[in-house]
Amino acid sequence: MTTCDLVLVGVGGQGVLTIGDLLLRAAFAADLPASFCPTKGMAQRGGFVKAELRLGAEGVGPRIGEGGADVVIAMERSEALRAIGYLRPGGMFLLYDHVWEPTGVQLGVDTYPTLDEVTAEIEAEGAVCMVISPADLPEMDGTRISPNVFLLGAALGGTQLRDLLDASSVEEVVASRWPKASKINRHAFRAGLDAPRKRGDGENHVLG
Repeated sequence: MTTCDLVLVGVGGQGVLTIGDLLLRAAFAADLPASFCPTKGMAQRGGFVKAELRLGAEGVGPRIGEGGADVVIAMERSEALRAIGYLRPGGMFLLYDHVWEPTGVQLGVDTYPTLDEVTAEIEAEGAVCMVISPADLPEMDGTRISPNVFLLGAALGGTQLRDLLDASSVEEVVASRWPKASKINRHAFRAGLDAPRKRGDGENHVLG
């Protein structure tokens, strides 16, 4: 059976744990063994958030050790640096390049990493790095779509998750989670599936 160990990181308020929950629901709907281990940092918007998700593996613990993740999804640029160590050589790193400057950076005490610095560190570990810019998020009826649902679609379209979960089934899980917002969330998910991902060198690639 194909398996996938996935680590998600970001900051509070982005819906990082929601991505994990949606994947967990989709796995259960597909009778796929799965475990989900969420971790929250400070209980406020902007605090560190991490989730570990193991799909397709039976009889294993929920935690993913260093160098054990097949896929890492980061929803904030600086937090991506924390997650690099989880990725196995040759794994896939999907970065949503949102910038959340902590207080130290805003005060000029600390420095914030550039996108080039982050992607260089990821690729130095032998990973394939794909980048999605917040500016690339499409709109629907004048409303910017949800980044986390869009990124879920991008992960299904561009990583080995597609070998475990049927995209149409995941879309149904997304739609059923928020029935009143099913139209825009379906649009966000489908847009993510078809989105071009940019490598660290800035070139567009659609993984197929």
